[in-house]
Amino acid sequence: MQSVTVELGAASTMELVNALSTIATELASREAPESAAACLELTETLVAASDMQESALAGFIGRVDATREPARWGYPSTQAWLRSRLGMRDSRAKERLTLARQRHRLPQVAERLAAGDLSHGYAVTVADSVARLDDTDCTEAETILLGFVEQGFSAGKVAAFGRRIRDLITERDNTEDAPDDDSRRGYDKSWLTTTRSLDGGRYVKGWLNPEDAAIWDGTLAPLAKPAGPDDRRDLPERTAAALSSVLSGGHKATKVTVICDLDTLTRGNAPARLTDGTPIPAAQARRIALSAGVSPLLLGRGNTPLYLGHRERFASAAQRQVLETLYSSCAVRGCEVPGTLCEVDHVHGWALGRSPTDIDQLALTCGWHNRFKHTSPDQIQITKGHDGRYVYRLLPPADARDTSRAGPPGSTDPPDASALDWAA
Repeated sequence: MQSVTVELGAASTMELVNALSTIATELASREAPESAAACLELTETLVAASDMQESALAGFIGRVDATREPARWGYPSTQAWLRSRLGMRDSRAKERLTLARQRHRLPQVAERLAAGDLSHGYAVTVADSVARLDDTDCTEAETILLGFVEQGFSAGKVAAFGRRIRDLITERDNTEDAPDDDSRRGYDKSWLTTTRSLDGGRYVKGWLNPEDAAIWDGTLAPLAKPAGPDDRRDLPERTAAALSSVLSGGHKATKVTVICDLDTLTRGNAPARLTDGTPIPAAQARRIALSAGVSPLLLGRGNTPLYLGHRERFASAAQRQVLETLYSSCAVRGCEVPGTLCEVDHVHGWALGRSPTDIDQLALTCGWHNRFKHTSPDQIQITKGHDGRYVYRLLPPADARDTSRAGPPGSTDPPDASALDWAA
């Protein structure tokens, strides 16, 4: 059993966090007391202490977010860092990030959360309610919403009051013609609504968050370019045509690929999977094969040129189909971007002639990590598994490796210097 001795007033923040970690480790290893009444009291005390820790955590996350530190470690956003490296659910990561970003505008909430007079649930609810208000309205809304907390309303009710405050502000500012239902959805999640017209067409309206907007731009923008000097369509018309092309199969969106053994297609019971990793029973795989047909994936033989050597810069459609069967998501460990939305990456860098456009020299990475690999090659560790898949692991920035030799926060994989010997 470890002992912890800390002089609170003189201890550094790091010493306090380390002491807290040691205590938490010991507490987690203990069995719960037999007395249910004691457990109830202990739970209330521990949750109150956890809420105060959330106050400190909001300060840490806020500083990390403001300085864009996650990008140095290979994460496209603070939310991606919280989700991928710290294992938070997306909703939990969003809550903590919202509180961290709004904390400086909510002095009463910040003070009461740090003092243990306000639960983390209420603090997050107030932060989310004011996230899209200006500073003046934010100050008033904070006081009003904390008043509802004092009256004993639940966090759900306080959230409903927050939405009503936004509605009243919309009416006050004469913006009631704005789509109220749409604004209430918020700006974190993407959404689309469609309404059929009398002539059989459809009106489409929606919102894409920054991540989905990047995917939209990357997919449709190249297809929405003018077809030539005689193309008289405006941009909205060309964008609609590009979207129709994708939806109708002119792109690759409607293809269905099932990964399975030949035995599964004939008589076996081994499960198959889709390209996003979703497992499907063998019987369902056989039904898909009967209804959609089976396209063979030829690995270097037959009439499909999977090995293109150094003559070709870009992977072929057949090669991409193979890669999508190998990579259900980005090759960077912890990145959740689906493989179907990733870019083909030359593992050792095509430009320097060290990686031909051959199927066993390619991987799938999301656009962000593809660029990160090029600009920060010393922060990527590459290994290849027995299944032929490459795994990219993120390493700490050079100036942080003396104190983070075990890799990025939470990593259990030690850096391997030999794995860094490649060029972007």
